Amino acid sequence: MSIPKEVKTLLGKEVILEWRHKYAINGVLLYTISTIFICYLTFNVQRGGLNPFAWNALFWIIMLFSAVSAISKSFIQESSSRQLYYFNLVKPISIIISKIIYNTIFLVLLSLIAYSIFSLILDNPVQDQLIFLTSVLLGTIGFSISLTLMSGIASKTQNNGMLMAILSFPVVIPLVMMIIKITKNAIDGLDRGESIDEILTLFAIDIIIGALALMLFPYLWRS
Repeated sequence: MSIPKEVKTLLGKEVILEWRHKYAINGVLLYTISTIFICYLTFNVQRGGLNPFAWNALFWIIMLFSAVSAISKSFIQESSSRQLYYFNLVKPISIIISKIIYNTIFLVLLSLIAYSIFSLILDNPVQDQLIFLTSVLLGTIGFSISLTLMSGIASKTQNNGMLMAILSFPVVIPLVMMIIKITKNAIDGLDRGESIDEILTLFAIDIIIGALALMLFPYLWRS
């Protein structure tokens, strides 16, 4: 079977399994919405208001922890017998591509839901929606690629949950810093030319991380 067909089959499997066991999706959504509501209560927005810098930082902190929570079980939840079955059935590159695509779709939808709720509850200081949403898209793609690879590495160890957290944050922190810089420009309403270099850099980071994931995962999978 060719790689595109394998990816399509594995992607369908991911969707079916997630639909049957909705606790993962519901848990992440509940975590995200609850965190936003706690921020609303903590900062007492009805009286004072939240400055744009704090709004931006809070949004990406919530998205970062939501992404880690959502993707941490990508490989950890797979049993060793199921992984052995996949090993004999499909190519490793098809597995990592299908996981990345599924996690990207899930994170994009989650980020749009979180952005909508965040804007509704905590107001919306963003002046350039296009730049902001572009950074959200590129940022969630970067989160998906890097965290999926980290989940695969962590699944090979006994204490995989802790290792996932330890490995993830040094990788995604540079991404978060670049994203926050771009979204700050969008919030301030700066000329779009001011953000082009950062957007291209963020896109290049996604490409590099994706290429590394595709090159390294087959060796990881064979182990």
